[in-house]
Amino acid sequence: MMTAIGNIFKIPELKRRITITLLLLAVYRIGCHIPTPGIDSAALTSFFEQAGGTLLGFFDMFAGGAMKRLSVFALGIMPYISSSIILQLLTVVVPYLERLQKEGEMGRRKIVQYTRYGTVILSIIQGFGIAMWMEAQHGMEGAPIALHPGWSFRLMTTITLAAGTSFLMWLGEQITERGIGNGISLIIFAGIVASMPAAIVQTSQLIKTGELGPILMLGIVALMVAVIAFIVYMETSHRRIPVQYAKRIIGRRMYGGQTTHLPLKINTAGVIPPIFASSILMFPATIANFVNHPWMQKIQNFLQPTTLTYNLLFVGFIIFFCYFYTAVVFNPVDVAENMKKYGGFIPGIRPGSSTADYIDRVLTRITLGGAIYVAGVCVLPTFLYARFNVPFYFGGTALLIVVGVALDTVQQIESHMLTRHYEGLISGGRIKGRRG
Repeated sequence: MMTAIGNIFKIPELKRRITITLLLLAVYRIGCHIPTPGIDSAALTSFFEQAGGTLLGFFDMFAGGAMKRLSVFALGIMPYISSSIILQLLTVVVPYLERLQKEGEMGRRKIVQYTRYGTVILSIIQGFGIAMWMEAQHGMEGAPIALHPGWSFRLMTTITLAAGTSFLMWLGEQITERGIGNGISLIIFAGIVASMPAAIVQTSQLIKTGELGPILMLGIVALMVAVIAFIVYMETSHRRIPVQYAKRIIGRRMYGGQTTHLPLKINTAGVIPPIFASSILMFPATIANFVNHPWMQKIQNFLQPTTLTYNLLFVGFIIFFCYFYTAVVFNPVDVAENMKKYGGFIPGIRPGSSTADYIDRVLTRITLGGAIYVAGVCVLPTFLYARFNVPFYFGGTALLIVVGVALDTVQQIESHMLTRHYEGLISGGRIKGRRG
């Protein structure tokens, strides 16, 4: 392993790409500590201590702590992700976007351009909403968060937050183009892992004081390793459907005749289902912070993350969104038509509608296993916190993102090494990315 890591720095292009990636991520982390003008930091910190279980705390996890500081990167990259998801959903119902998606590279560039416009629009809307909301909030001692409320504060905050998100979007694209890995994913990755040192320090202090026993801690560490290994296994798992291509004679040459396979991912939807499910269930708690009504307080107590009702709804929403998002991003009819167009068929299955039905049936079955796996990982933090009083949240959406992004990045590094005749990072095998 150490020899393989040392080989990374023997490839000038790979060394340059990794260096650029680390420098751009450092720029992102520095920006997370630059505050937005006109904010009382002490009042803001005290307010967020009360809002940890709401949507604000959830989005702060993806923003790497920038939301609770209301830094210039407070919105994070979430507007870009929201815009991408909206465009993906619209391609199903808007014929023009569906045609663009099928036009290859030119169509993809056009959709990316629309995604950028959508990101700016969403950033302006969210930035203005946060500015209006900040004017009405106070810290624990009644100190106002906005020092000078008014239209000047609203415009300054809106422009600052929208510019910060736009810069992050550009930063992610530069990492993708000039660095290594997917830039947007790596920015989210960096924001999540930034909280790990604080969790490690807190855990070590609990061990020193005797509040957390060493045997229990060893058991938790063993469970962590097992869960991460399980996530790696599931994220790289595919159901391979054999595909046979018939021989075709074009001119004087014969094409086709080979056997390949169609890989269907166990978890096609990725981390989108838990993000959607968490957002829906945290919405009442967020509203309850602003609306002081007995009914809202009852709903908030009813949907606490430690309650059985919350976890049952959470699992149900995850399973629903796994099927829903898989149906959006994967169309068995298009796959069957493309196979038929190029002379491909599944042995024992008629080309056309029968092939589409077969693929849909297989995808439906494996998606259930993927949904149960995602739901199990996402409810693990609640179980550990409630049963063993673990001082940090291990598992959930954050862990799925961290492991998935790490897999994709390592797979890209290994591809660079193998193309230059160096041994991969893992001897005796090859790392599979989530996309196969």
